[in-house]
Amino acid sequence: MQAERPRFGLSVVVPVYRGADTVGALVHALAELRPEGGIEVVLVNDGSPDCSGDVCRALVREAPMAITYVEHARNYGEHNAVMTGLRHISGAYVITMDDDLQNPPEEVVRLYDHARLGNWDVVYTRYAEKKHAVWRNLGSRFANKVADWLLDKPKGLYLSSFRCMSALTVQSVTRYQGPYPYIDGLIMEVTQRIDSIEVAHLPRAAGRSNYTLRRLVRLWLNLATSFSLAPLRMAILLGVVMAALGVAGAVVTIAEALFSHNTPSGWASTMTAILLVGGVQSMILGVMGEYVGRTFLSANGKPQGTIRSVERTHP
Repeated sequence: MQAERPRFGLSVVVPVYRGADTVGALVHALAELRPEGGIEVVLVNDGSPDCSGDVCRALVREAPMAITYVEHARNYGEHNAVMTGLRHISGAYVITMDDDLQNPPEEVVRLYDHARLGNWDVVYTRYAEKKHAVWRNLGSRFANKVADWLLDKPKGLYLSSFRCMSALTVQSVTRYQGPYPYIDGLIMEVTQRIDSIEVAHLPRAAGRSNYTLRRLVRLWLNLATSFSLAPLRMAILLGVVMAALGVAGAVVTIAEALFSHNTPSGWASTMTAILLVGGVQSMILGVMGEYVGRTFLSANGKPQGTIRSVERTHP
């Protein structure tokens, strides 16, 4: 929970998943920084199956800087891990970043200073060239286009996981207790004092991206169903369109029966109409089912994240 009087100028929250080969180098690079007010790091091990936990605990013991290590009991997802980290910070500003070293640690102070000196609530980063795989870049563009439609965000703003937030924003964002957090959606509900800067983006130092197609789809579902009624409204619109087409088809059928003496059996048109309407109905039921299912799980107390242990060191 955010302290009333920040102990540090900057907190850096790093969700760790399969990051055993990179998180140590990241933390030691962050330890070399000298931001205004000092710096702390919060590492959240999101049920990583490798030895990331051992590496993080060793970092706590070595104490190159103020470190808080939080371990989830299982894997909950990046946004859930970041939410856990945000609840353990004590900085006036918070930067969230991945553990893969694709965001150069030296950009951290520049991002922090831009937010602090400009009095911005949130500062996102954008990249001149992203070093992800082509399919991952396409997925990111798609997610940002969907966010343009679903979220009340500034036009053209790129939503990056490498972002800086003020303590005020963090306090509001962490009030959300549901099992499906989408941090950028929460941010847009808190503030519009948002800016962005361009930073470098490097190739992965080791391993491969943890974002599979399945994880990206889950992220899009969180975006679409947790912070917007647009999918339901789209389903209603499709229902209205299909009803209008049905009326038009009925008029044509009646007219053909009245004025044509050689009316075809209509098997093809009937089956086409049944399949089309059935497909739309299935889609509408699927959208509604997703909302109902998420509401059910939230009402039954599905956890946002279960903390197994917390370790801290303060040099």
